[in-house]
Amino acid sequence: MILNVLKQVTTYCRRPLFNETVRLYSIYEPPYLKQKEFVIPICPVLNIQIRGYNYPVLESYQSFVHKIANVFNFTIDQSFPLPHKEHKIKRYKKGSTIVDAEYDLKIYERDIQISNVSSTKYPILIRILEATLPEGVSLHVDKYDPSLEKKRFIPNRDLIDTKKELEELTENKEK
Repeated sequence: MILNVLKQVTTYCRRPLFNETVRLYSIYEPPYLKQKEFVIPICPVLNIQIRGYNYPVLESYQSFVHKIANVFNFTIDQSFPLPHKEHKIKRYKKGSTIVDAEYDLKIYERDIQISNVSSTKYPILIRILEATLPEGVSLHVDKYDPSLEKKRFIPNRDLIDTKKELEELTENKEK
């Protein structure tokens, strides 16, 4: 009965089952290969600093950096603007001290802090950011520095003046 079933299966599949040999062995792997598994190192928290003269272009590029970070599955810790810096540029007439033109330039800055960046994806991220950098925008990537938090906030002049007055009053009372 078993032979009849085997004949039916071999005729149904149209190839003989008994001519093929079944191999019951595996590839030998030495045990020391399994002992050490390699872990891809993670970079520290990165601070991506972008600066430019045109605020809408800078905002657009910042959103692009966010999209790229999401594609790579990086964690975006913070993203914040810094106060702009103003520069007055004067152009003089040739060979004189007479001002020909005067320009007011504002330099805007955005900071993006990214974590969970693997060391294998880091160079790819940097290359993409450099290749897609718009005209007039500069890029600086570095480890996160906590002193950037101080640059982030605009000082309140009224608060600083009242603190000085309070210090003067306490000094006068002590004397």
